[in-house]
Amino acid sequence: MKSKASAPGKVILFGEHFVVYGVKAILCAIDKRITVTAEQIPEDKISIKSNIGKLEIPTNESITEIDSPLKPFCYLASKLIQKYNSKSGINITVESEIPLGVGLGSSSACCVAGAAAISQLFEETSKEKILELAIEAEKTIFQNTSGADCTVCAFGGLMEYDKKKGFSKIDTESNFHLVIVNSNIEHSTDAVVSNVKKFKDSNEEQFLNLCKKESELINKVMKNLKNKDLKELGNMMHKNQEFLETIGISNEKLRQMINVAETIAYGAKITGAGGGGCIIALTDESNLEKTISQLRGKNYDCFSVRIDHKGLDTF
Repeated sequence: MKSKASAPGKVILFGEHFVVYGVKAILCAIDKRITVTAEQIPEDKISIKSNIGKLEIPTNESITEIDSPLKPFCYLASKLIQKYNSKSGINITVESEIPLGVGLGSSSACCVAGAAAISQLFEETSKEKILELAIEAEKTIFQNTSGADCTVCAFGGLMEYDKKKGFSKIDTESNFHLVIVNSNIEHSTDAVVSNVKKFKDSNEEQFLNLCKKESELINKVMKNLKNKDLKELGNMMHKNQEFLETIGISNEKLRQMINVAETIAYGAKITGAGGGGCIIALTDESNLEKTISQLRGKNYDCFSVRIDHKGLDTF
């Protein structure tokens, strides 16, 4: 038996880092996807092939010692083989449209699509149950994940995340374009998060004030999204970037990319951890191609995306 599923990547539109300290974040699923094909095989093994490598283990092997970005697939396959007392192995193939390790949700999309494709080998499973499995799998590589990325990859669209209250979908028909620009600078999310905490501990009053300002900004963003006011959303992105500069997650290359993008786009900012990775620029049909042309003219690696409203897709 064979099954297939795909899930979109994501960007953080607003609220990165501050979300750790109780401010809401706004996430957006993007129309670049990861597709996972799972197939039961007679051999007693779990075999995974992807564009980042291959991995093969016996079905009865403990996954505890596995040190690989493909570990979530081993977890999912092993868990479901044991749950259903299956005598078959599983062959897993992963195809990705999402650049890896740059804050665009490739790991979360893998976990969501993987959980759906593998679980379908055994029974029909609700999206909610698939999400639970996906978050469990993601915790094998990111122990402290909030589940926010997996949630937006599973359900698609725009989503608000609150550390205390959880997730809620933002009901809007906004369908702007984003230009994603990759700095191609490797970064460690853990290291950046640690540095932000050091900034907070050394500047308690300033950081508290920044959290208050970010919270006020998020409230304005919610109104602007519903009103489809791209000009004002761009202004909010610019303001959010100022906060991110203050807490020290930017660098000269990211600033240069943002400055180039903002000459034509409505606004631009870092998305995700910072220190490297990507920025996003807000556009629509009127300035999309000009923004891309301007960035590519400076030899920046960029591409456009739109909101993915579908989320997880099984077929």
